[in-house]
Amino acid sequence: MTDSTANPRPVRVLLADDQPLLRTGFRMVLGTEDDLDIVAEAGDGVEAVELSRRLLPDVVLMDIRMPRMDGVAATRAIVDARLPVRVLILTTFDLDEYVVGALRAGASGFLAKDVPAEDLVTAIRTVAAGEAVVAPRILRRLLDRFADALPDPAAAPPKALSALTEREREVLVQVARGLSNAEIARALSVSETTIKTHVGHVLTKLGLRDRVQAVVLAYETGLVQPGR
Repeated sequence: MTDSTANPRPVRVLLADDQPLLRTGFRMVLGTEDDLDIVAEAGDGVEAVELSRRLLPDVVLMDIRMPRMDGVAATRAIVDARLPVRVLILTTFDLDEYVVGALRAGASGFLAKDVPAEDLVTAIRTVAAGEAVVAPRILRRLLDRFADALPDPAAAPPKALSALTEREREVLVQVARGLSNAEIARALSVSETTIKTHVGHVLTKLGLRDRVQAVVLAYETGLVQPGR
């Protein structure tokens, strides 16, 4: 049952995928949820950006590889336009290299296309609420595979982490390992509200958009090592 007090209106979702059959499948899955509303479908990246500008959906469920403009470029265009729209990337393991680019472009998370229906629904709600979806197993696979190429010339150098307190660095490590605020709170024996505050400070001090970018930065700066 949907909690109307926590979510006063349905989450407005834009489906962006060049395969009509997949869009139909997603529509069938999401259409059973009272608190999710499919507002439109896009068959390519250009259309996804145009519909995002016009309709301002809460979440774009974005495929990576599409004609005219891929999911990475479309995500970057949406983020650069400062639209109140968040992007949830869908990918397959054979396109892992695109996901790192999508995260850097400002995506709020990513899932595999074969994700269970309940996990997809939960992820959309999480992203719509302003959080980010980090799939630890997939992220570690990505970072292990591309570890040698991860350092980005535009990335903040390790000294950027000096702005963080010891506890904030500790929280960042836990975030990078894919733990939720509740799980970090239990691990550090503090309240979930305290962890949420620490995460907010980390993002502000490091100039990051959300915890997905915090995860990437933690690996890029060596604070957390791939595979550990």
